[in-house]
Amino acid sequence: MASIWIILLFITYMEPVFSATVVEDLANLHPPPDFNTTITSNCLKNPSLRYCGSSPMDLDVIFKFTIVASHLCNESKNPNCVETFPKIDLRNRPKIAPLYLSFTFFWKYCPLTVISIDLSNNSLKGTFPIDALLCTQVQALDFSHNVLTGDVPIQSLSPLTNLTVLNLSYNHFSEAKISDSRFLKRFDPSCFFQSGIIPSHHRYKIKAIMLLLGFPLVVVFMVGCLWWLCFRRPDYLPGLLRNKHKFTPAMLKVATNGFSKKNILGKGEGFVTYRGVLRDGTQVRVETYLDSKNSREKCHRKYVEECKVLVQLCHKNLVLVYGWCSNRHMRALVTEWIGRVSVDMWLSETSPSWKHRFKVLVGVLKALCYLQDQWPEICCDVKTSSVLLRENGEPLIARFRVGDDSNTKKIHRFGVFALEMITYRTLRDEFEGNEAGFVEYVKMVYPGKLQKVIDEKMKLTENTLDQARQTIYIGLMCADHQTCRQLSLGQIYNMITKVYSRIRCTNVST
Repeated sequence: MASIWIILLFITYMEPVFSATVVEDLANLHPPPDFNTTITSNCLKNPSLRYCGSSPMDLDVIFKFTIVASHLCNESKNPNCVETFPKIDLRNRPKIAPLYLSFTFFWKYCPLTVISIDLSNNSLKGTFPIDALLCTQVQALDFSHNVLTGDVPIQSLSPLTNLTVLNLSYNHFSEAKISDSRFLKRFDPSCFFQSGIIPSHHRYKIKAIMLLLGFPLVVVFMVGCLWWLCFRRPDYLPGLLRNKHKFTPAMLKVATNGFSKKNILGKGEGFVTYRGVLRDGTQVRVETYLDSKNSREKCHRKYVEECKVLVQLCHKNLVLVYGWCSNRHMRALVTEWIGRVSVDMWLSETSPSWKHRFKVLVGVLKALCYLQDQWPEICCDVKTSSVLLRENGEPLIARFRVGDDSNTKKIHRFGVFALEMITYRTLRDEFEGNEAGFVEYVKMVYPGKLQKVIDEKMKLTENTLDQARQTIYIGLMCADHQTCRQLSLGQIYNMITKVYSRIRCTNVST
């Protein structure tokens, strides 16, 4: 059959030039000059081709067959109409199904590759479309949900020895005794449901059996669906029927495309962060925690209680917590998606001014003061690598948890963060993992040799250099383990506010 598909390919490429309908193509297209040679070659290579048996061969009819086959292959949505033609699928196509059934010459030369014919749900009227049975190699035949009448052509169906699937249900055929027909006995009675073939008492019996078997199955199915909705995909439930803060592993798996490596935003000690999209289109960050099985079982309830606190946080410099996931298999925190830009990336890849850096510093300090006043039990990760930036430059603390976090620790972290904001990247890289060494080095060059550590990309003036010097002084006080014990976040905020007022005055004067 290989050569005949070359002809089909020829037709396929010619179709855009002509009309897209099979009727117009039959009227307008004509065989190519070498069509006779192609057909002869086909028959020499494969004498089993149906058109090879006719003598003499009607080339015009065979050419029309190739046109109809090309259209029908595409109408049936076969994946590759150049090499294979496995199915004829015209279900739910009541306008074109009768047209293709009228092409007797196509069914006469039906391609041997066709193994499935589906003409269901087309409101076909009249007797059984017997021409379709010329495809004797067919394995599946579906004429259900039509208005076919008369007798079922059992004698024509019997030669279809490969037929394993037959569906004639929902038609109006004449009654036939299946028990007397060896052919019809090959198929389950459900293939003839409400087709008119089975006598009435058989139909009632089948209905009773289906009711007895079907009702329990429906109940089991409904219970299964409810379980799936409630415990695996509650996001399909109406908002009033589900906990908007509670996520399941199945929901997060779908949101992150199966926790794909492509969606990983970062990894740390004991956690992996993914980017995800919820069912309603909301973009989120999903931070999963890598705990042992015993650990998960012990801290499940405690973790849920902590998350119930986190979803209540409301500050412009804290990422919004949408909810959590906690069960035997997973612990995760779901927060709003801000983007991939951290303060560390912002400092390295751009050249932010002193004013913009200080604005970020003030935003982080405001968030720390909010947590200290409203939620003192919440710890947060204040590092240039973990604090994110909105498009408007507003900083957001993205990682926090409920735990034992003293005021002294928060002040110390802020001090180190302030020093990182002002110093240049190379210096921070030299002391990576050695926070104490970094702070000690800055303390050593303060105040006389600050040019060695201040990021030259800020291009400071005399006034702004003095402001940066004061900020480094505040950062060193906060980063010093002894001094920070005598400070409060309120005092730090007052000192930073004084520097910020000078920055604004400087901008007004310029």
